[in-house]
Amino acid sequence: MRAISILEPGGPEVLSWQEAPDPVPGPGEVLLEVAAGAVNRADVLQRLGFYPAPEGAPEHPGLEASGTISAIGPGVSGWSVGDQVCALLGGGGYAEKVAVAQELLLPVPAGLSVIEAAALPEVACTVWSNVFMLAGLKPGERFLVHGGGSGIGTMAVQLAKQHGAETVCTVGTEEKARRCVELGADQTINYRTEDFVQAGEFDVILDNMGAKYLDRNISALAPGGRLVVIGLQGGTKAELNLGKLLSKRASVHATSLRARPLEERAAIVASVRENVWPLLEAGIVRPVIDRVLPMSQAGEAHQVMESSGHFGKILLKTGES
Repeated sequence: MRAISILEPGGPEVLSWQEAPDPVPGPGEVLLEVAAGAVNRADVLQRLGFYPAPEGAPEHPGLEASGTISAIGPGVSGWSVGDQVCALLGGGGYAEKVAVAQELLLPVPAGLSVIEAAALPEVACTVWSNVFMLAGLKPGERFLVHGGGSGIGTMAVQLAKQHGAETVCTVGTEEKARRCVELGADQTINYRTEDFVQAGEFDVILDNMGAKYLDRNISALAPGGRLVVIGLQGGTKAELNLGKLLSKRASVHATSLRARPLEERAAIVASVRENVWPLLEAGIVRPVIDRVLPMSQAGEAHQVMESSGHFGKILLKTGES
């Protein structure tokens, strides 16, 4: 097969579309003929040398993919050769083939193409597990997601709105603000010119910035509020004001998805299939796709990601590449 290899840590130019050994599905795994993968911030960090693949995961980047099952390993049940699926991965999505544990598979939702489905696993699992399973967002609560125009942001806005929460997001441009409102945001905050702390208190905050926003996030929490940190774009170290946290009876969670044990990821995937997939199949929630590029142009996709010039997901398809 062909796959994207990281020749050495560095810029987008180190991503090389080249031949690689075909994966072989082990017990409980299927072989996925990849139609498309999706780009995530974690892929950029891996390319830079800061986020290596977990033990046992493919070295090729890519945390999600969609395609058709072409082979089945021993012990697989409920899936057949020819099924069109998407999958949550520990790595390997930037490739023509990838072996996937059966517990991490999701059917392509009715009404969506197999290419479109590549935009779903990572964002759906991240948002559902953090905002709903962990932070327990309730109808009527106020919810803030930073980076409303990202893949995570566009999914979080839609799911929070459908859950009956007052939904607010930060954005960097008026165009992204307009599009987030179309997705269901009740309010947008331009982080370049406005301070989200002035927008009132929030019961749940989903944060991708880390250290840079920590103090202000805690200031913006309502009593009993829950801050969930899922990214470190703004740094890794900051001072935590425990007095402020105690006075609000609030909590701070920091989570990642990729390195969790299989059983934890499997439980998240099962919950997503039960709670999110019906909304997708009804057309109430939809994947937001900025562009689809050939897999061989992964470097260009990373440049777009790093410039924040996208709205929604950037996909990489294996055909015509």
